[in-house]
Amino acid sequence: MMILWKLFATFAFIGSLAFGGGYVMIPLIDSQVVETLGWLTSTEFADIVAIAEMTPGPIAINTATYVGFRMAGVLGSVVATAGVVFPSFVIVMILARVVAHFSNSVYLQTALGGIRPVVVGLIASAAWSFGAKTLIDLKSWLVAAAVLLALAKTKINPILLIIASFGVGILFF
Repeated sequence: MMILWKLFATFAFIGSLAFGGGYVMIPLIDSQVVETLGWLTSTEFADIVAIAEMTPGPIAINTATYVGFRMAGVLGSVVATAGVVFPSFVIVMILARVVAHFSNSVYLQTALGGIRPVVVGLIASAAWSFGAKTLIDLKSWLVAAAVLLALAKTKINPILLIIASFGVGILFF
């Protein structure tokens, strides 16, 4: 029973601090789950993030669900997922009312204009942090560069790139 509370509290903490979306949560989840609590190794966490990226749904929720399952089975999955979603749900409900009430406010529009670049920075920080742990050799750098180039220069579906990278991993790693 204690592990369920710890799962909920850990992921609620992560969910309450991770402004900017799921990718921003990755370093926070890593910090808590790998470094602070020791529930997973860095390699296990990198594998979970890769799997969470390939499966439908938000990456942070998928990661929380997997960690919860790993620690306490199906109930752990439910509890960890609820924990990571709960703060966002409450904050969005409150902000929806505020934004609806002040939607024509110049101050609100200006504030949102200032927040958008921060989100880009937070996502870049998550990419940097995750990249430092997963881009460990020339092969991984080449795959990452090829995917980035394909995304930047074509309209290829990212799912196809994930599937192709899965195949490359099987063949060359």
